[in-house]
Amino acid sequence: MGLGTTEILLIIVVIVLLFGAKRIPDLARAFGRASAEYKKAKDELARESQEFTEVAEKAGEAQAKREAAAPAESTPAAASNADASDK
Repeated sequence: MGLGTTEILLIIVVIVLLFGAKRIPDLARAFGRASAEYKKAKDELARESQEFTEVAEKAGEAQAKREAAAPAESTPAAASNADASDK
């Protein structure tokens, strides 16, 4: 269900009639610039997303280490010793 040569020629004729032969190179240049800006923005967004993911992973690892160390300090024996010293 692609475009045949007849459809492509018809589209080209309509574009030439609408914009004129002199404006088509300007439109193509503008389209090329817009396409380059889109690609640049997409790449920048992907890079920032990757950086954010790396920072979040590092923060998660640091929090997991803190949580692993915290239960060792508040074991049931340490809690009962704290209760005994309060009395």
